Amino acid sequence: MGKSFLLVTASIGSGHEKAASAIAEGIQAYFPDARIDTVDFMRWDTSFINAFMKSCYLKMLALVPNLYEFMYRFTDGNRKGGLIQLLMAQAMSRSIKRLVRKYRPDVIICTHPFPAEAVSHLGDSWRQQFVSVAVITDYSVHRMWICPNMDLYFVGCDFMKKQLIADCIREDTIHVTGIPVSRDFYQAWDKAACRQAAGLSQDLPVVLLMGGGLGLGRIVAALEQLEKLEPRLQLLVAAGRNHELKAQAERFGGTSHHCVHVYGFTDKVCQLMGASDILVTKPGALTLTEAMAMGLPMVLHEPIPGPETDNARYMSGCGAAVWLHAGDNLACVIRDLLSEQYALSDMAMAARRHARPGTVQEIARAIEELL
Repeated sequence: MGKSFLLVTASIGSGHEKAASAIAEGIQAYFPDARIDTVDFMRWDTSFINAFMKSCYLKMLALVPNLYEFMYRFTDGNRKGGLIQLLMAQAMSRSIKRLVRKYRPDVIICTHPFPAEAVSHLGDSWRQQFVSVAVITDYSVHRMWICPNMDLYFVGCDFMKKQLIADCIREDTIHVTGIPVSRDFYQAWDKAACRQAAGLSQDLPVVLLMGGGLGLGRIVAALEQLEKLEPRLQLLVAAGRNHELKAQAERFGGTSHHCVHVYGFTDKVCQLMGASDILVTKPGALTLTEAMAMGLPMVLHEPIPGPETDNARYMSGCGAAVWLHAGDNLACVIRDLLSEQYALSDMAMAARRHARPGTVQEIARAIEELL
């Protein structure tokens, strides 16, 4: 009889869900007989309270992003953040208990801090029923991820391990594995073949613009800046689930002197990245990790205040990305990078050097040791 794994994620953007999917893929390969269930902790049918908080988060992000940054920083303090964390964990503990009763898991893996908080807050009699795992899906540790009763932590870089230890998380529970992404991103993708499959020219540079699953990042403004470049480009726009953005990009493409291809939510991201010379994106950690796995140079702009700022700092520090700040000109940066192939080559090598192709296998092995 195989072990039962419950992955608890959150449909806020797409990163948490993509990480859960990559883990499920790896767990199934490592434990062929395992039963794997994935639950969105923020759905209305999981919890009204959780779904209401998700709705508030998305509205705040869209309407008052500076307020989101204030809340992010406010809750990152030990005293204030700890109190809010406790209140949220208490509110969500019923949801986790219902999931434990329903699925009877041997392992619970959380790719979002809310379910991790709720799991950590459970009493001993509950937590002794399963191995509890937190997989942090950014390149920094927010206070909300400090859940002292988790059995295992998996983080993206060494600095995060030091952050957790400083917050009194036991060192022997922390594993630096990188952030999990689908193994497809670690395959050898031939650029010419990817371009042919996508109907692209082999002769013109390709710039991919992404804004995560929600299609954020002021992509239309980026297109308008790139329109100022005289040499013709092939611009690929991945609009995610943002239907308004998709329509705007398609209208833009109708008048642009560049060759513009627009995609909604797609499962062809590997192919699009494989066809591209540069990725322009807001710095969501999963997108950055996917690009890093493929050795794709990145230009980062419009971070969601807080976690994505930390992600941009990490990736630019690795040498795999250029981080645009206020006043920087996207068109000039793209022009310079395309005219200096050695710079792109250096960024691609830096990306591959920091990639972690064995992430999901390391996670599976560490869990196996506790089963």
